[in-house]
Amino acid sequence: MSSSATAANDFDEAEPDESVMQSVADAMANASKTASDHAAKVTRAVAGAGPKAVQSASRVVYTGAYLLAYAVVYPAVFVAQSLPQQNPVMNGFRDGGIAAVDALKGGGRE
Repeated sequence: MSSSATAANDFDEAEPDESVMQSVADAMANASKTASDHAAKVTRAVAGAGPKAVQSASRVVYTGAYLLAYAVVYPAVFVAQSLPQQNPVMNGFRDGGIAAVDALKGGGRE
């Protein structure tokens, strides 16, 4: 083989074949469609995350309030009820509670 024949043969192989170009175009179109589908799925997932986050926050607040009511307030009331009622300390708590309620209603003394 001469060098000119080898160069011509290399040039023919270097020219893109129409089927190869079509395969590349199909691959690019498929990649674009896949990316668009993925972006749509992500958008739907993010849109659905808002209500789930609110629901989770609501559940945390409810559980916290429930825990506060039954782990703190209930034992405190139980202890207060178990103490003798007719003594100066309990009379002071009772009078203080009444004064606080009156102050909230606007009927407290200034």
